[in-house]
Amino acid sequence: MKQYLDLLAEIKTNGTKKDDRTGTGTISVFGRQMRFDLSDGFPLLTTKKMYLRSIIHELLWFIAGDNNLEYLAKNDVHIWDEWPYRNYVQQTEKRNVTPEETLSEKWRSGMKSFVARVANDHEFALKWGNLGPIYGYQWRHWPDGKGGEIDQLARAIDTIKNNPDSRRIIVSAWNAADIDEMAIAGLPPCHTLFQFYVLDGKLSCQLYQRSADTFLGVPFNIASYALLTMMVAQVTGLKPGDFVHTIGDTHLYLNHLEQVDEQLSREPLTLPTMRLNPEVTSLFDFTFEDFTLEGYDSHPPIKAPIAV
Repeated sequence: MKQYLDLLAEIKTNGTKKDDRTGTGTISVFGRQMRFDLSDGFPLLTTKKMYLRSIIHELLWFIAGDNNLEYLAKNDVHIWDEWPYRNYVQQTEKRNVTPEETLSEKWRSGMKSFVARVANDHEFALKWGNLGPIYGYQWRHWPDGKGGEIDQLARAIDTIKNNPDSRRIIVSAWNAADIDEMAIAGLPPCHTLFQFYVLDGKLSCQLYQRSADTFLGVPFNIASYALLTMMVAQVTGLKPGDFVHTIGDTHLYLNHLEQVDEQLSREPLTLPTMRLNPEVTSLFDFTFEDFTLEGYDSHPPIKAPIAV
């Protein structure tokens, strides 16, 4: 994962200060790329502890075409809590939430209660847990403009099996018609589209990400799309190739810089190995129990606030 640490260091050294939607402030560079050969090991960051169960559950949530917080809340996964809770507060209290407020103990306590209610009250979850037509919805239910929908993910798998030399094996989350609606209860997609590529019996995947919280978000994105590549490779009879991560606005939030320095002081450890249940032959049949991570050793976690 040296290329990730090099990216952190480059942003710290060459990044330019920019304002941002959250009001937190960033230092940013534009247009960067990392490449991970999946035969070298599973690219799960070792310079801080990563919680793989959250990554797996989120990916399964995307693959299912789900866009409601309820599944994640029931599985104690809190990656997406901030956005629906912010929307809930703003809608019910008729006011805007400030960045400073989201750092308070009152905010954390209120969000914990909100998520518990989403997990245990289905009607409440239906009203307040919906994040809009985000990733999973666009992957599996893209509106076709004729009253129907397109399952992009199923179509991609079919193309890999039947026309592997196609240059059109693309899944997009950036539906321009839905961006404003996504912004109301969630966030317009940061990882906007991915493309599969087949060569010599191997499946590679390139992700284009328009905006990247490089300290908090990017390690999750790398692991998630690497895992997706492995899953799709298995169900199409291929070996995993490369995961290529291309990023537009590549930034560090100003309240993450001390944490970045701590991470850069640590030496990377050996990458772990990810085992998938070989009995699974459909992407849509994977469950949490079908994944086994072996040999993961890491430095301790490094906490940092999420900018919403």
